[in-house]
Amino acid sequence: MSTSEKQRPSRRAALLGDRPGSYAIARHVRMSPTKVRRVVDMVRGLDVNEALTVLRFAPQAASEPVYKVVASAAANAESTADLRADDLYVSQAFVDEGVTMRRIRPRAKGSASRILKRGSHITVVVEPRSQSNTEPRSKEA
Repeated sequence: MSTSEKQRPSRRAALLGDRPGSYAIARHVRMSPTKVRRVVDMVRGLDVNEALTVLRFAPQAASEPVYKVVASAAANAESTADLRADDLYVSQAFVDEGVTMRRIRPRAKGSASRILKRGSHITVVVEPRSQSNTEPRSKEA
């Protein structure tokens, strides 16, 4: 590889730029991205403590890995950027499609059908609330 090729921006620069905050990524989570997106949509825009409470009591199975990612992002912000978890909110949260494992299911007359076991990558970005975003998002909507 030559050195003249353009390098990709760092992941932090792509997610946060020069704003304070932190992020966490869970890769290769063995759940369908559509099921995880339902849970991620519930916590986007909430304060971190409120999001963790919502995820703790959510009945969906995908709430456990999302809880871990939100807690990890908050811990990363506390340890690396010296931010308090009480001041943080979930500014970005998205789910990308991961590796799909393909399995075979035997069918009638010697044929087979494919089973797709989907995986996903969960990304959560937490930032401190700025002066312009002082009011938290309400759940009444």
